[in-house]
Amino acid sequence: MNALLKEWSRWASLVALAGVSACSSSDPTPTANLPEHLTLGNPSGAITDSKQPTNYLLSKRQYALSYHRDQGKPNWVSWHLDASWRGSATRQDNFTPDPSLPAGWYQVQASSYTGSGFDRGHNCPSADRTKTAADNSATFLMTNMMPQAPRNNQQTWANLEDYTRTFLSKGQEVYVICGSYGKGGTGSNGFKTTIDQGRVTVPARCWKVVVILPVGDNDASRVTTSTRVIAVDTPNDTSLGTNWGQYRTTVDAIEAATGYDVLSAVPAAVQQVLESRIDEGPVS
Repeated sequence: MNALLKEWSRWASLVALAGVSACSSSDPTPTANLPEHLTLGNPSGAITDSKQPTNYLLSKRQYALSYHRDQGKPNWVSWHLDASWRGSATRQDNFTPDPSLPAGWYQVQASSYTGSGFDRGHNCPSADRTKTAADNSATFLMTNMMPQAPRNNQQTWANLEDYTRTFLSKGQEVYVICGSYGKGGTGSNGFKTTIDQGRVTVPARCWKVVVILPVGDNDASRVTTSTRVIAVDTPNDTSLGTNWGQYRTTVDAIEAATGYDVLSAVPAAVQQVLESRIDEGPVS
């Protein structure tokens, strides 16, 4: 990413974390829980301003995201996962429109994906938020969904999600940033560029970055050149393999494809090393 955009992203991240809108706006900016889920940065410099409909920051207790009104899906979703987020709450399966979007914006419905051939693919997974029923329900808001090919969602992506949670029993915590980009994917009913009468864009690619740390404090400053970072970029179609490891890439490549600064709060010298490296660790 070019230096100017990186600088803007870092500045906007700091502004958001301070609870101040980067633009003049009458919209309230929810800030109480931004530090946890944006600890490693705000990849696109998203702000809570209805005049920024393609990069609108939603900060929830369970995760933070940049929403794209015109695509009906998130640009990216970012969340922190440690043992405190896991519990005995069951999967709620209560897909619902997100009432926190600005008045007048189209609300993607639970039925918007019906008959499309694409799953309502979670960005922040249901199984990452099982402490309470309310936490789990938050993952079923439609602003957390992307149209995902069933094989991708139910096998490849699910295998990576399951693997990510294994770190919690090893005295570790993780930060996850994921999203989608491009236009056009192949679901069970064939290739489509949009669904829901054009209101929801079907992405061409689904990506994820996972940062693994030992449990501790001051997490962004504890990321070093030895930290394990997994970056994955998968095609959104029905032909991909179930082994997510074959889709590993660099953070740099994801940034080049999306225009984001994914780990903007991590020291620049550390970013330079980590973001150019393809993970070679175990996949299960």
